[in-house]
Amino acid sequence: MNQSTIEKDALTARISRIVENLMEKESWFREKLDLEEMVNYVSGLIEEHLSPEELQEIDDEDLSERIHKVLTLEAVSGMLNDFTPEQMEIFDAAVEGRW
Repeated sequence: MNQSTIEKDALTARISRIVENLMEKESWFREKLDLEEMVNYVSGLIEEHLSPEELQEIDDEDLSERIHKVLTLEAVSGMLNDFTPEQMEIFDAAVEGRW
């Protein structure tokens, strides 16, 4: 294994631990989200926007807050898929301020 692979594995393990902890604390995350899928999704987002060095500089509390926001967005967007057309109309009206 080269250094790059070892660093990537360590960062993935860190992200996985944080996602697992957040999903353990928030039961509605467990109801709406798949753990492995979210670890892969969050890892991809982080790799896309941060270098390994930048990620290492972020403490666990800050990283947890950022990942919590991503999980919340994913869980809420998944809930919208479950809406009936009537519920979606009410939601759209509420968002647009017509309700």
